[in-house]
Amino acid sequence: MTMELNDLLHELNDQRRTFRITMRNLTEADAKKRTTASELTLGGLLKHLTWCERGWTHILTEQPLPPPGMLDGTQYTWTGSDFDALLAEYDEAVRATDEALRTASLDKLVPLPEAPWDPDPQPMSIRRIVLHIMRETAQHAGHADIMRETLDGQSTTASLYEF
Repeated sequence: MTMELNDLLHELNDQRRTFRITMRNLTEADAKKRTTASELTLGGLLKHLTWCERGWTHILTEQPLPPPGMLDGTQYTWTGSDFDALLAEYDEAVRATDEALRTASLDKLVPLPEAPWDPDPQPMSIRRIVLHIMRETAQHAGHADIMRETLDGQSTTASLYEF
């Protein structure tokens, strides 16, 4: 593994850790509550980031189509009954992404599948994919922090030193 990839994974994992802290001590009922004007819930964000990790791992390993369900619009909602299982799915998706990245060349170009928002996608470097996952995770970690603070006053930033 190169120093650059090591640094990128370090930063990505820092964003994942921040997001994961937001999920600490949530109940299933809390994970389903809407705390803003949007339909988003903390469980929905967790499900979405799990699907993001899985989807990019799918692409990193050059499987030809997006994984099942990736584009059906349900990845932001969670109505399940086992929040701990959802957390475990996220952790497993993260491990799979990291494993795929550890053996990859950052300069390698990977073909992207068509998507409703991009019918003619151009190949993307592994480096850019890592940066995209990092941006996506950081963006949703910020959403989750606001939602959690609205839910019960917990602050992810204050909790960083307790995790």
